[in-house]
Amino acid sequence: MLADQHRVLVFDVNETLSDFTPLRTRFEDVGAPAHLLPTGFAGVLRDGFALPAAGAYADFASVAHDGVRALLSGLEGWAGDGEAAARHILDGFSHLDVHPDVPDGIRKLSDAGYRLTAMTNGSVALTERLLEKAGVLDRFESLSDVRGPRCWKPAPAAYHHAVARAGVRPDQALMVAGHPWDIDGARRAGLDGAWLRRGASVYPRAMAPPSCTAQDLLELADVPAAGRS
Repeated sequence: MLADQHRVLVFDVNETLSDFTPLRTRFEDVGAPAHLLPTGFAGVLRDGFALPAAGAYADFASVAHDGVRALLSGLEGWAGDGEAAARHILDGFSHLDVHPDVPDGIRKLSDAGYRLTAMTNGSVALTERLLEKAGVLDRFESLSDVRGPRCWKPAPAAYHHAVARAGVRPDQALMVAGHPWDIDGARRAGLDGAWLRRGASVYPRAMAPPSCTAQDLLELADVPAAGRS
């Protein structure tokens, strides 16, 4: 459960706060099947993780553009314009909304006295747009992305960059994420981790377990409310 030591909550953004569902339509727009979205995003993460492991770095947009082009080029029978298709699909990130539970969940956690920050493998600019559209940007004291540490989560330096900006120790922060790999990375970097299941039921046994689990942000926000009543 959330504890008094958790002075700062560090939110992942992609899929944890943002709803990727509309991106499926973007694939269909360019003549590709919608079910390619999870495969495409997994490929982007794979390459984004691999570069820092080899001592290199590239931002999310660059890795994603290359990944989408490669994915479409290998699609049997697809003969579209790879560059234009990749641009169209990636433009969809600028138009995403948050999950329905996010606005009220963020407000409840903020009102409960938690300091809210975000650390994304994407970009601060897209995060600002997403949160402003949801009406909760003012609840966040800082937003960080991987351009600072020049390595993607789950590298320890990414989490340490976020907590350093908040002026707290890792053990005073809680990472809130929908991805088990993000929770695992945060735990190994010294933070606690809250896993948002969002319909998932199985957490990988090989990864460091979450400190707490909730279906969504509303459920997570009810934990400190119940504990402090």
